Amino acid sequence: MFQTRTLLLLTTAGAFALAGCTDPANLPNGAQKTQEGAIIGGVVGGLAGLATAGSNPTKSALLGAAAGAAAGGLIGNRLDQQEAALRQSINNSNIQIVNTGSELKVIMPQGILFATDSAAVNPSIYGDLGALATNLTQYPDSVVEVVGHTDNTGAAAYNQTLSLQRAQSVASILVSNGVPSNRLVPIGRGEDQPIASNLTEEGKAQNRRVEVIIRPTA
Repeated sequence: MFQTRTLLLLTTAGAFALAGCTDPANLPNGAQKTQEGAIIGGVVGGLAGLATAGSNPTKSALLGAAAGAAAGGLIGNRLDQQEAALRQSINNSNIQIVNTGSELKVIMPQGILFATDSAAVNPSIYGDLGALATNLTQYPDSVVEVVGHTDNTGAAAYNQTLSLQRAQSVASILVSNGVPSNRLVPIGRGEDQPIASNLTEEGKAQNRRVEVIIRPTA
């Protein structure tokens, strides 16, 4: 047990070292995300190496950390580039682009996408969805979840159905702009994953949204 804990600590420390010694506060935002990806990849790789270790678990864990840090750093760097390209091509201040270091989220409120109780996409947003589709085709190594969300007004079953229909509508526009359908996974979450309180109109407006979640595959 002691040896396992020691190896876990070594793996984590090694991942941080492999990610670089620069203070993250002094790095530009993109570099911070790349470093975060390297750290996450290093820890995961180290744990994988430890889990499959043979006669030399320390070596296996550190080799796994090195490989994981390299892969995580590459993914983080690619996400930085894709994020920058998205910000250049989408000029709608209502659309949020969030880079977590392991995935990108493009968050669009219902107000710019749909009328109340409708799953028909507003034509005024077609240009931004087209720009998103172009970005996805330029960065093909990912799977993309298109996730619909509602507030808690009305019946939960109705909200679930509406959220899925909205996700499918957005996904179909991305497909019509060249994104392969097998990369897209439409999902309806209904009212189950609020990001704000449903007790206020402002909170409800935040909860009514579609999130396009871009997850690298390699």
